[in-house]
Amino acid sequence: MQDLHGYYLEDLEVGMSASFAKTISESDVYMFAGISGDNNPMHVNEEYAKQTPFGGRIVHGMFSAALISTVAGTRLPGPGCIYVDQQIKFKAPVHIGDTACATLTVTEINERRKRVICRTDVHVGEKLVATGEATFMVDSRPE
Repeated sequence: MQDLHGYYLEDLEVGMSASFAKTISESDVYMFAGISGDNNPMHVNEEYAKQTPFGGRIVHGMFSAALISTVAGTRLPGPGCIYVDQQIKFKAPVHIGDTACATLTVTEINERRKRVICRTDVHVGEKLVATGEATFMVDSRPE
């Protein structure tokens, strides 16, 4: 893998995986709300969120999806890949102060279409908080 280009299609194998972990701070949540425009009080208003079944603020679900994008764009398949599709199910809340770890695992490679399918999981500790599948377009090695 080069610095400016991730894996080429020919370098990938089913079963390869990579991860990225981040401890999510209160400022991360506020910055994400500002960037995305999602100011849902579940994320930014503690008094409101205390009255919900979660008992306090929770991190945006799409923050977990952004961690998946971090793995894809920086590690596997890596720089140069194109995100084509993502299905995701949110299984449990992520709280401010949690360390969320996103992992991509290659499950299928379609050489003809230059597509790589990966399982996408996000855990906080042993708890699965988000899971799904993503498709990426990956370049072939230049000749």
